[in-house]
Amino acid sequence: MRCKRIGAGAALAAGVLAATGLAFAPAALAVTPQTATISADCGTFGSGAATLTATQNGTAATVTVKSSAITAPIALGADSISSTLTLVKAGGGSVTFTGKKNPAMAAGAPVEVGPLNGTVASGDSLEAFGGSLKMTVFGITITCTATGPQSPGPFVFD
Repeated sequence: MRCKRIGAGAALAAGVLAATGLAFAPAALAVTPQTATISADCGTFGSGAATLTATQNGTAATVTVKSSAITAPIALGADSISSTLTLVKAGGGSVTFTGKKNPAMAAGAPVEVGPLNGTVASGDSLEAFGGSLKMTVFGITITCTATGPQSPGPFVFD
């Protein structure tokens, strides 16, 4: 009988400790907002609205850029666009996101690049306006810039 009480007490204590550990576990880091829109100008390759989607995992962050206003000039295979996205930091400086990730696209299809990888610090506030997106396809570099601030506001990383 005594062994049953000790076993039940130990199980209860282990359960309480596990619950306490979950209560004090660090919260997942997040970026806000997760999605923002900009008006982008890519010269002869098009201009119009683009959506930026950001994620964060610790100091690692990604940004994906999609635009139905900017289209692929020719059919492109998956992971064939080398991209560099530069976002401007509030207070000065910039953060660069790079990668060679994109879905396959038919000629005239909306452009999508990413997720592009970058490193952020807690409290970083990043804005597309003042930065650029450079995409290199078959040795041709296309540079896109935001024509105004992103909406609803800059990405702020935890």
